[in-house]
Amino acid sequence: MNLNEFDFHLPEELIAQVPLKERSKSRLLTLDKVTGEVEHKSFEDIIEYMEEGDCIVFNNTKVLPARIYGKRDTGANVEFLLLEQLEEDYWDVLVKPGRKAKAGDVIYFGEDKLKAEIIEVTEEGNRRVKFSYTGIFNEILEELGEMPLPPYITEKLDDQGRYQTVYAKHEGSAAAPTAGLHFTNELIEKIKDKGVEVAYVTLHVGLGTFRPVKVENVLEHKMHSEYYNVKKEDADKINKAKKAGKKIISVGTTATRTLESCVDENGLVKEDSGHTDIFIYPGYEFKVVDKLITNFHLPKSTLIMLVSALSNKEVVLAAYEEAVREKYRFFSFGDAMIIK
Repeated sequence: MNLNEFDFHLPEELIAQVPLKERSKSRLLTLDKVTGEVEHKSFEDIIEYMEEGDCIVFNNTKVLPARIYGKRDTGANVEFLLLEQLEEDYWDVLVKPGRKAKAGDVIYFGEDKLKAEIIEVTEEGNRRVKFSYTGIFNEILEELGEMPLPPYITEKLDDQGRYQTVYAKHEGSAAAPTAGLHFTNELIEKIKDKGVEVAYVTLHVGLGTFRPVKVENVLEHKMHSEYYNVKKEDADKINKAKKAGKKIISVGTTATRTLESCVDENGLVKEDSGHTDIFIYPGYEFKVVDKLITNFHLPKSTLIMLVSALSNKEVVLAAYEEAVREKYRFFSFGDAMIIK
């Protein structure tokens, strides 16, 4: 499979820079994964594609205000992007400018409220650092940090909570699971009232989500690794629906990757936690997920490959062309689609 097979033309003006005033007022493109038939709806209509006994699965990770600005002893400015907590006070971070950031260097944040010593340079070119501080780390981060918006969003976000799902619970992500941004608490209650089971998994989204695929042969691409956790009560809900012949509806590619990472040989989801680097591309046979609610993704990305795997590449790219013609809003703050 060649990388260029997953390319499409996207006018820059279709990249959504700010979220809509109301979360669930975005547009919804529905795609029949077999026939390729497309319909245009409002996101509030999403409930029409769920039946009593189905199970919808959300990723309840919470985005950290993971971008922090500090200074060296020399007074030079340094930017950190926290990628993953390795152990208490030890983090994997991206440093800008990175060229001079060497082991032993110390960076100061917020007039010394937070101090970071660079321990080592990792294989990926990131830095392993140890933070020292007085108080509670997450409270200091809330005070000093900013939401790490994707690189294609250049507008300032007035309300930081709009880059957070309404059900976000477990802190640890460097990016939001953006398919979930369309849901309100009211919409989730309506879904429950219809008799649809609601389950949660956790996958802490890493910066690798935005990293481009740099190899022409897609099969040579190495996926980034991300931490996930699935609790027994949620696995039981998913398995109950599966055993009853009902549909599993995954909200976003991160929930999808989690579900497909912790499934046994019988197609049942296990209580599990760990790291996954699962790479889903056309030819992959889904064991858990039947329907996918997702945003519109970047050309040549692993995300559009995953979406293509649930249907097929030609059907998905035709739907994307339709979305471009109809001027749908793309990427994190954009509109949504359901592949059914």
